[in-house]
Amino acid sequence: MLKGKHILLGVTGGIAAYKTALLVRELIRAGAEVQVVMTRSAAQFITPLTLSTLSKRPVIIEMFPASADQPVEQWTKHIELGLWADVMLVAPASANTTAKLAHGLADNFLTTLALALRCPLLLAPSMDVDMFRNEQTQRNLVTLRESGCHIIDPAEGELASGLEGPGRLPEVPVLVAAVDGLLERVAQDYRGRRVLVTAGPTQEPIDPVRYVGNRSSGKMGFAVANAAAQRGADVTLISGPVGLRTPRNTRRIDIRTAEEMEREVLKAFDTTDLLVMAAAVADFRPAESRPTKIKREESGETLTITLRRNPDILREAAGRKTRQVLVGFALETENELANARKKLASKKLDAIVLNNPRREGAGFGGDTNIVTILTAQGSVDELPLLSKFDVANEVLSRVRPLLR
Repeated sequence: MLKGKHILLGVTGGIAAYKTALLVRELIRAGAEVQVVMTRSAAQFITPLTLSTLSKRPVIIEMFPASADQPVEQWTKHIELGLWADVMLVAPASANTTAKLAHGLADNFLTTLALALRCPLLLAPSMDVDMFRNEQTQRNLVTLRESGCHIIDPAEGELASGLEGPGRLPEVPVLVAAVDGLLERVAQDYRGRRVLVTAGPTQEPIDPVRYVGNRSSGKMGFAVANAAAQRGADVTLISGPVGLRTPRNTRRIDIRTAEEMEREVLKAFDTTDLLVMAAAVADFRPAESRPTKIKREESGETLTITLRRNPDILREAAGRKTRQVLVGFALETENELANARKKLASKKLDAIVLNNPRREGAGFGGDTNIVTILTAQGSVDELPLLSKFDVANEVLSRVRPLLR
């Protein structure tokens, strides 16, 4: 996957920066084009001349050109490179740079470039063991993962301080394999495509404080949006109430009820190439939502709530279909394949993703899933336990040939 690829290598301040000379050499040997970007601190550990010689490109450190009469391309280099790259690897990623990226700071060329990226961002954290284990560093890594960044876990062993533990930059073959594997998972085969994804639960109000809902975390839908964006798609994510960060390069619309979701889906549907309906839309809503809170003493020993059927968003979209590809999700706890096939046919879908939340590793709120992908052409693919990001990529790969 590396041959002919454009790779940005970000180098930050840390003793492990010495390994980047070998890393650049191996990436070039594999046929990649490499542009090195360094922080000023990184230049204290390895010279820009070394990395420039190996990459055959000038190393970029400073945000601003040396003089004001430089052509406009020099002033917008971060934008140009953000569009040029297939992947950006930051190795080593210091605690300082990791914190900046987690909070969207842009105070040097490397962090500014990371904000302008259209491609996947891969970080290899490297620091002393106590810095790595620090609660704030771990929170920063969680934030980065949730926003769609990929993290290479540090190796364990003796560190420059003499201490032992996690914090070592993995060896060069591990880093090269990580870049190669990521490029394989996020091939830019959705460039120019518009992908619409729904995620999370809906909340149907009973009164101002209570609602009918479900236990969907939204993680599967967010993984689909993240994967599609990393494969080059123009992604719109319509989400019910969840506590998840918006994936990088994704346009997000927040809704609360099924009717609100239907309105937003149909508004965007005509210009959509692929609709992935991963949201857990409530089948019913209260026929009447009280304008004031229902008091305990009003209801007595029982409270009866009349429910009304919610709109079937997928069926409505299918009725307007011209060239769009439609993918639904089926959460089933019995007669799984039969029920999924019925839903696939009745809603006129191109594919449906079946899962059973009772299976270990496939429940609500987790980071993994076990699914079976069924298509209208009759194929049935049972997948093993995978991360939801990998499940998302499997779905996108299977429906990609159906796009016109």
